[in-house]
Amino acid sequence: MIRDFEPIPLPDYAEKPLETMRQEAERFLGIMRQRHTVREFAARPVPRDIIETCLRTAGTAPSGANHQPWHFAVIGDPAIKSRIRREAEIEEQAFYAGKAGEEWLGALRPLGTDQDKPFLEIAPWLIAIFGARNSVSADGVTRKNYYVPESVSIATGFLIAALHQAGLATLTHTPSPMGFLNEICQRPANEKPYILLVTGYPAENAHIPRYATEKKPLEEISSFFL
Repeated sequence: MIRDFEPIPLPDYAEKPLETMRQEAERFLGIMRQRHTVREFAARPVPRDIIETCLRTAGTAPSGANHQPWHFAVIGDPAIKSRIRREAEIEEQAFYAGKAGEEWLGALRPLGTDQDKPFLEIAPWLIAIFGARNSVSADGVTRKNYYVPESVSIATGFLIAALHQAGLATLTHTPSPMGFLNEICQRPANEKPYILLVTGYPAENAHIPRYATEKKPLEEISSFFL
């Protein structure tokens, strides 16, 4: 069923004074500068309700035709995490054995990554993020989804920011291929796994590669046309 356009007044928006806008923008920049990708996690539990709230934040992201073509499969079961680690490391062993090619492996060398992924078992939560080519609407009609990779990527960004704001560390893990996640997470064939997001507290002795702290300056990542 195709729905007609039904405009409603813009809810919730409250304009802020310019100085407040500048302060809020700087404050959020400071918060996000403290976000780092972590590969060493503590096994400390994280309450499910915190993860659920962060997922609700991800669910507010914009999407093509507002179809919200994402699904977040959240795994806390130790046996399932162990299985995911086994399957992921099979792919990673092939990747690091030469499948990736020397250029790609050389690009990863400063990050210190390898085929061993203990964090997949240690961290309290894994979130497998899927995008659906088509989905069933609330009225039971199957419909095509649009801009699926873009929509899922934006929602993932919202989720990472929400988890960081809550006080948790994250890691975006992308073993290739990731089709094994469909079977493990019992997701249909029309859904593609995009990212396996690892989250929890960082380990007490966690390290990050110095290289990862090097961020491009504003003039290299933006252009202004006035």
